[in-house]
Amino acid sequence: ELSSPVAVEVSGGNPAAEEAAELITADYMRDIIVEIASDAYEGRGPGSRGDEKARDYLAAEMQQLGLLPGAADGSWEQKFDLVGVNTMQPETWAFEGRDEKKMLKQWDDFIMSSGVQEERVEISDAEIVFVGYGIQAPEYGWDDFKDADLEGKVLLIMNNDPDWDPELFEGETRLWYGRWDYKYLSAAKQGAAGAIIIHTTPSAGYPFQVVQNSWTGEQFELPAGDEPRNQVNAWVTEEAARELVAMAGKHLDALREAAYNRAFQPVPLGVTTSIAMDVELNRTESANVLGLIPGTDPELKDEVVIYTAHHDHLGIGEPNEEGDTIYNGARDNASGVSVVLAIARALKALPEGPRRSSLFALVGAEEQGLLGSLYYANNPTFAPGRIAANINYDNPNILGDTHDVTFVGLGKSSIDEILELIADEQGRVVKPDQFADKGYFYRSDQFSLAKIGVPAMYLRPGTDYVDRPPNWGREQQNHYYNTHYHQPSDEYNDSWDFSGLIEDALLGYWTGLAIANADEMPAWNPGDEFEAARLKAISELGE
Repeated sequence: ELSSPVAVEVSGGNPAAEEAAELITADYMRDIIVEIASDAYEGRGPGSRGDEKARDYLAAEMQQLGLLPGAADGSWEQKFDLVGVNTMQPETWAFEGRDEKKMLKQWDDFIMSSGVQEERVEISDAEIVFVGYGIQAPEYGWDDFKDADLEGKVLLIMNNDPDWDPELFEGETRLWYGRWDYKYLSAAKQGAAGAIIIHTTPSAGYPFQVVQNSWTGEQFELPAGDEPRNQVNAWVTEEAARELVAMAGKHLDALREAAYNRAFQPVPLGVTTSIAMDVELNRTESANVLGLIPGTDPELKDEVVIYTAHHDHLGIGEPNEEGDTIYNGARDNASGVSVVLAIARALKALPEGPRRSSLFALVGAEEQGLLGSLYYANNPTFAPGRIAANINYDNPNILGDTHDVTFVGLGKSSIDEILELIADEQGRVVKPDQFADKGYFYRSDQFSLAKIGVPAMYLRPGTDYVDRPPNWGREQQNHYYNTHYHQPSDEYNDSWDFSGLIEDALLGYWTGLAIANADEMPAWNPGDEFEAARLKAISELGE
């Protein structure tokens, strides 16, 4: 049951909070988006001058709002080192088997990158082994490897996770097991020399052009530790995979059919490959921009609600058909940045601040694998057990009012009840991820914080738009991902409708305020995948 502070905040019984909420305006958010998504910021690629320019602008904006610097050293920036890895991909990739040789073409058939931070990558006569989904999930009784010796092999892996049975994994809701980063890590843990993911648009959640643009040029990583790594990480098109499998005298569809089963065993294909590539390494840095509103309650001020949005995008890359090389990232994610700053503006205007502290974390290098939020999670400015919740915005609604809102993570924590009360006051319905097969929970920054136990709310656009046909919202969402996502065409234009963006920002404002003022912190629901991390984080507070 909700404690009384929560009930007060969401019931319209706080005139001061209602007045402050009026500062969440279209004009304020538009100004931020137009600024950092302009060509002057060169797409905000990590470590670039555009990245530094954006961080300076955002820190200045936080200072103007009256926030305090939130980094541990008393500055606005939590800096972190990055290693830029620019793989000199070969024009062709050769495979041999059964007296046949097959050459795949870079860009059209495959995209690859170095899996190690070294200046030379080599694989010699490594056999290709089909390993189904490449998943080990003991809680589901699933192991695609079956103790096979995969040392030095190149693993051919299906995308996604088993999705045909709601009782197996989460049905059509994709888990981390279905994501590319899990696949590559899983292969490395087997001692593989390389990993190849088979791309299909349904299994990836985006077309191959996203792979082409996102995995070419300089890629950034946190400096390597002692974690296992493949020499080569790659994607191939479905047609290319079909041809490789045919070299072994097998059919891709038949192999996939066999992989839809717990009893699946890895299938050596008798096809080998060798590859050698030079790699350019570049040491640079980016930063998370952190602004703080200290809590007002002596007992609770050491606890915090963290609002996140990533400030980076893809920088300068391959030109599109119009010759545009700047990947501006207006919707992804200048719009999310504008929402978090608008919420900060409103909370700072309260005559008495929230009981818990509020941290506004505009994180870097998200597009490279959630690196900024991962760095924060590994180096938090508040103890993980004292982080009450994370409210994240990534690629929010710029198409107008909706009757619904999408909560990616609905059903996972006690945040559900708070958000549903507030949405109900807006006359809206909260729905779970409406594109569950795309695995959005594991694709944005709240995942980094969830892994250290922090209950998270990731809001995405609804699909039921006011005064629009029933399927219009889904059609627009699909159009964006098929046409503009991670493309130079993700730019601001005057057709944007800020009414829905304001409504979703208000949801974060009121939900965060309710959490910051409640007697108890939110909790993951019993049995949730992140509950154990939460309990561990809280137990460590007493040590």
